[in-house]
Amino acid sequence: MDFKHEKSRIYLENEDGNCIAEVTFPEVSNDKVNVNHTYVDRSLRGQGVADKLMTALALDLRKNNKKATATCSYAVDWFEKHPDFEDVYK
Repeated sequence: MDFKHEKSRIYLENEDGNCIAEVTFPEVSNDKVNVNHTYVDRSLRGQGVADKLMTALALDLRKNNKKATATCSYAVDWFEKHPDFEDVYK
């Protein structure tokens, strides 16, 4: 999947340029973000897209020496199920 990266957002567009999946993570300090939203269009559900978005985010956080908190319930559950990324969570 060819995700696009912005400062506080990683997303996927369809061929028409419409957002069909995203994770948003506004900064709360210089080294911390809040993962506050995940979205996957119905046409992509069940294909692991949200997991791939979160993995891309976690790797980006690690690369940039940032940490995440999460208010999005999916993100909270994802981090709990992926202890290999505990270095970037909370």
